[in-house]
Amino acid sequence: MSTQNERKPIYGKLTVICMKGCEEIADKIDFYLKKFRQDFEQEETYIAKIKCPRFGSGEAKCVLNETVRGNDVFIICDVFNHGVTYKMYGVENHMSPDDHYQDLKRIIAAISGKARRITVVMPMLYEGRQHRRTARESLDCALALQELVNMGVTNIITFDAHDARVQNAIPISGFDDVQTTYQMLKALTRAVPDISYDKDSTIVISPDEGGMHRCMYYSSVLGLDLGMYYKRRNYSVVVNGKNPIEAHEYLGNSVEGKDVMIVDDMISSGESVLDIASKLKAQGARRIFIFTAFGLFCNGLDAFDRAYAKGEITKVFTTNLVYRMPELKTKEWYCEVDMSKYISILIDTINHDETISQLLAPVTRIKALMEKHKAELKNQVSMFEGENK
Repeated sequence: MSTQNERKPIYGKLTVICMKGCEEIADKIDFYLKKFRQDFEQEETYIAKIKCPRFGSGEAKCVLNETVRGNDVFIICDVFNHGVTYKMYGVENHMSPDDHYQDLKRIIAAISGKARRITVVMPMLYEGRQHRRTARESLDCALALQELVNMGVTNIITFDAHDARVQNAIPISGFDDVQTTYQMLKALTRAVPDISYDKDSTIVISPDEGGMHRCMYYSSVLGLDLGMYYKRRNYSVVVNGKNPIEAHEYLGNSVEGKDVMIVDDMISSGESVLDIASKLKAQGARRIFIFTAFGLFCNGLDAFDRAYAKGEITKVFTTNLVYRMPELKTKEWYCEVDMSKYISILIDTINHDETISQLLAPVTRIKALMEKHKAELKNQVSMFEGENK
C-alpha cells in the first residue's frame, strides 16, 4: 500500500456498517483496513454500531448508535444469508432476501441523508437473476437499484453479477461488477499444486451459454481451450420457478485426460453443474474443478457428497461473500476463497477517491501468478528427477 503522503486525502471519515449475518467478513475487512491505515490513523474499529430490532409482529426498524454525519459510509450486506432468524408471532423465521433488503433500506433511512457518501457493497446482487423481462413479469433487480439510488446511494459494488447489464437501470450512478478470477486461480494453485495451465492438460467449460463471457475471460487470460454446454429446456412447464432442463449438449474439443474448470456465477441447487460434471467424467475428463462466486446449496450438500464419492468432482471453490452453512466447511471437496482483503482494498481506495480500474482488471496479477506457478512446477520436476537419479 502507498503511504498517505503519496495518496489523495480521504473523501470523508471512513465508516463501515455491517448488516446482520456479515459479522465474520466485516471483522476481517476491519482488520485489514486498520492494517492499511495504521501510518496515518489509529482507529479502534471502522465498524459503526447499529441494530435492527424486530417487534413480535415481524415489523422492524434501524437504530444508529453513533453519528455518521459527513462520513464516507460503506454498508456490507448479504441478502442471501438465511442463517439469520427472527421471531414473528412466536415462530422462528429465516430471513429472506426481501427481509435483508428491507433492512438495508432501513439503515439508509436511519442515516437520513447525513452521510457525505453511501456505498453499498452487495456481493450477490438482490434479485440479480430477475434482470430482464421475457414475459409479463416484474424487473425486480432494476427496481431495487433505482430505489437505492433514489434513497441516496452513490455507489453499488457487486461481484460476478449474473448479468451486469442490469446497471443500465441506473446509467449515471456508480455500479462496479467485480470479478473473482484472480482469487479463484490463486486458491486453485494452492489447493492443487500440480495443476498445469496449458491447453493440452486443462480446459475451461461454461455450464451454459449465459456464462460464456465469464469463461471466455478465464480461457483468454490462461490461454486454454473453451467448451460449452447448451441447456435444452422444456419451456412448456415451470417447476420450482424455472423451466426444467431436459438435456445438456456439449460443444467443444475433447476433454479426455484433461483437468476441467467449470466456471459459473452461482450454485443454487447444484443439479445442473453436477449433471455436467457427470457427463464430462463419462467423456474421460481427469479431474473436475468447479468455480463459483456464490455457493447457496439450496438443496443441501448430499448430491455433492455423492458426486465426490463417485469421483465426478474433485474440488468446489466458492467465496466467503455469502453465507455458508457450517457443515460445508467440513467437506473434503470444498475450498473457500477469502475475499475480505480484496474488499478492504476496494474500500480503502474508494475512500481516498482514487481509481479502482487496476483492481477491477487483474490481468497483470494473474500473469504474475501463472509465471510463479510455472517456476514452482519446474522446480518440483527438477527435484523429482534429482531424487530418482
